[in-house]
Amino acid sequence: MVVDELHRAEANVAEDIAKELGEDIIFGRLAPGTRLVEDHLIARFGATRHFIRQALHQLERTGIVVREKNKGSAVRSLTPREVRQIYEVRELLQRQAALRIPLPAPAPVIAELERLHEQYLRHLKARRFRGVHEANDAFHLTLFAACENPYLVESIKHYMWLSLPVRAKKTADVAHATAAARDHHVMIQLLKGRDSWALAQLWRRATICSG
Repeated sequence: MVVDELHRAEANVAEDIAKELGEDIIFGRLAPGTRLVEDHLIARFGATRHFIRQALHQLERTGIVVREKNKGSAVRSLTPREVRQIYEVRELLQRQAALRIPLPAPAPVIAELERLHEQYLRHLKARRFRGVHEANDAFHLTLFAACENPYLVESIKHYMWLSLPVRAKKTADVAHATAAARDHHVMIQLLKGRDSWALAQLWRRATICSG
């Protein structure tokens, strides 16, 4: 029991470090190509090398950090061609998930999406853009989970992470965030109906605009 609690505590330390570094990448405080030097991170977080490496490994799994032989870890740098390719795959995956959601969607799904939408609006009104980003991703993943295909949802989640440094640039753009809020409202209304094609088309447009 004590060992399990110790393991959970260790995982939380690494997760907290990964989350803070992830936010630095998402909001541009760590530019693409920036080297993530372990000694610097140890000094910054006051953590052991073991925890720093665990955190970097978590970020490597998401794809926003890469490790190169004899060079260490760095913030992933995407070429314009790579960005286009990532968005092409995101669009395909999200469209298929939207088409597979049974409509009308279950009441608990609708209720959770409405809660997240209200949370998104509160963060937007207060200009808390970290909260806007988190509520936005939670909204999307909750919606896609309704397709009831966990493998498809995990693939979508992976490509959401890969595209983070690109799409998060617009998170702090009030006009863009407001347009996303309108899209959320329309998505919820479509989930109450039976038009899967309209829902998929809206997701396609939202994916393109988010780039």
